[in-house]
Amino acid sequence: MADARERVLAAVDELSDEVVEFTSELVRLPTVNPPGEGYAECARVVGDRLKRGGFAVEYLPAEGRPEHTTRHPRLNVVGTRPGKGKGPLVHFNGHFDVVPAGDGWTVDPFGGEVRDGKIWGRGTGDMKAGLAAAVYAVEALRRADVQTAGALEVSGTVDEESGGFAGVAFLAETGRIARGRTDYVIIPEPLGVDRICIGHRGVWWFEVELRGRIAHGSMPFLGVSAIDHMAALLEAVRVELQPALATRRTAMPVVPEGAGRATLNVNAVVGGQEADGVQTPCVADRCRAIFDRRFLIEEGLEGARAEVTALLEKVAARIPGFRYEIKDLMIVHPVRTPEGSPLVAALGRAIAHVRGREAALIASPGTYDQKHVARIAGVEQCVAYGPGILELAHQPDEWCGVQDLVDSTKVLALTALDLTAGR
Repeated sequence: MADARERVLAAVDELSDEVVEFTSELVRLPTVNPPGEGYAECARVVGDRLKRGGFAVEYLPAEGRPEHTTRHPRLNVVGTRPGKGKGPLVHFNGHFDVVPAGDGWTVDPFGGEVRDGKIWGRGTGDMKAGLAAAVYAVEALRRADVQTAGALEVSGTVDEESGGFAGVAFLAETGRIARGRTDYVIIPEPLGVDRICIGHRGVWWFEVELRGRIAHGSMPFLGVSAIDHMAALLEAVRVELQPALATRRTAMPVVPEGAGRATLNVNAVVGGQEADGVQTPCVADRCRAIFDRRFLIEEGLEGARAEVTALLEKVAARIPGFRYEIKDLMIVHPVRTPEGSPLVAALGRAIAHVRGREAALIASPGTYDQKHVARIAGVEQCVAYGPGILELAHQPDEWCGVQDLVDSTKVLALTALDLTAGR
């Protein structure tokens, strides 16, 4: 095994320029979500690279999902390379969709420029470098002439930035990732080359719509302003609910420090009536707000929901004519990799070998596709590990360090070698 490890590490060193160039190639494909541009082309670039590495490649359109359209097809790709005997199946998954570039860039967001030891561009960290690391980790095993007992899989999937429902969720729902078939899943999200991510908090996105009574804007006393009522609700959230949430802290190792607490953010507020972009001269008879509640594994969804409902009832009791409707937009339950995980242990050994230090266990402030692997596929042995700096995700001038990319490729390759040894 020791000789095989050294051959694999040497192979990664030899192909380091290739993994950098492949990352740049992926960044130059503007797979922007929304709306879901360029997915098919990117899936085929990943698939072609896997085919050259001896993988059997499948292209899996998310048929039946509302996001999958003729104009913006949701095309996933999965490559499989069988092992030489009986061993666990290790699945690497990376999403190739990226958020819009936004403003504030000093480099071409889709240029894939390599400069100053960094690869620059939208999606370098989140997470095209991670996907490239996975592709070349398994390629390093092939070039080192190391045959694993267990099978290896690599998938490139869509729509993680909007929930992953046409991507990893689709693969899980169709049994492509499933308990009894898939033993381990590694998602190379940008959480740092010395850190293993073992889960994430829960998310409850919900909408509150308030109803008032329309009236002429010159006689507002004849109406009831839903915007005024929303202002009262938002003040109650700020004064009564948010301080209480700030006192709650999870035992999970969520980073950064502030994200270890329960939070409630107001994502959007829309009120009044507009016709072709021109505001009408009326008292607002409706106002909507979208809230983002991040709940802890110790809290649970029903407790979070009951707390919001209680606040709404309290405000309604104080304000005559306060009428509300609440609607769920998205629910993601917290997940955590089990204690004593052999996957975590294997990654820890690989990090210690490559980086010369003990790995830190963390949990993510936001969600990622582990939620679907655990809850739909039923595969508990899932973690996130990959190159990139979490705080640079979705920022202008996003970048990933070349050395971090190479080191994470080594860690993933050694982990695959360790896990796929015969039973």
